[in-house]
Amino acid sequence: MTTALATPGFDWVCQLVRRESAIVLAPGKEYLVEARLMPLARQMGLAGVAELVDRVRSRPDPATNRRIVEALTTNETSWFRDGDPFTTLTSTVVPALQAARRPNEQINIWSAACSSGQEAYTIGMLLADALPGAAGRVRITATDLSRDMVARTRAGRFSQLEVNRGLPAPMLVRHFTRVGTEWEIAPALRQMVTASELNLAGPFPRLGPFDVVYLRNVLIYFDPPTKREVLRKVRQVMRPDGWLFLGAAETTLGVDDTWERVPCGRGSAYRPTKGN
Repeated sequence: MTTALATPGFDWVCQLVRRESAIVLAPGKEYLVEARLMPLARQMGLAGVAELVDRVRSRPDPATNRRIVEALTTNETSWFRDGDPFTTLTSTVVPALQAARRPNEQINIWSAACSSGQEAYTIGMLLADALPGAAGRVRITATDLSRDMVARTRAGRFSQLEVNRGLPAPMLVRHFTRVGTEWEIAPALRQMVTASELNLAGPFPRLGPFDVVYLRNVLIYFDPPTKREVLRKVRQVMRPDGWLFLGAAETTLGVDDTWERVPCGRGSAYRPTKGN
């Protein structure tokens, strides 16, 4: 019996992932499916990915379907990823929000598709250092499709390899404690972050309203209609003068014309157009 994933099996996986997460796996991604699902096949005592797919197709199991989908979502992340969206937060966005809000009014930020939490805690550290009383004024909502990633965000623990990926040493000293072989984020920062599961392609629970949304390196995995729908739903949970940060390869231009692009440093942010 062959253990290689044949075209019908690959097509089934693509349909499952698209149905459950709206992520599009293009032809030619068979290698990715094999690599991501092989650990799951081995955990289940199976010879390979083809046997895993055959089993789930013949004996549908929602729990295994979920594990397949989560294995095929991209959880690449690091501290201060791409730089500008974070320096802009303290240099431009927070001063603008302070000028437009009442003194000590709460600032609500959403880190969508937060992976294991580095983005949410990067935001928290920046604001803790830049904004007096941030622990009581800033609320960061972190969401992800993956149950495992949400659990990791809540735990706020990171390996040495993870903290080496972009985290400045002074911030590590100020905001982390060594626990065995891992680094744990300070309790005050963990209290600023609330993590929960959310599928961007599905209905949004009661969220917001948000002053700032980080929706970075997510839209690239969706087809144009899904991008447009996600942007529409995001706009509905933002304040009218809110700020949206996308990934460097993403834009609202040509997708949803109810946003305006605002140059910020070497990058850009997006804001709802007036009347939308």
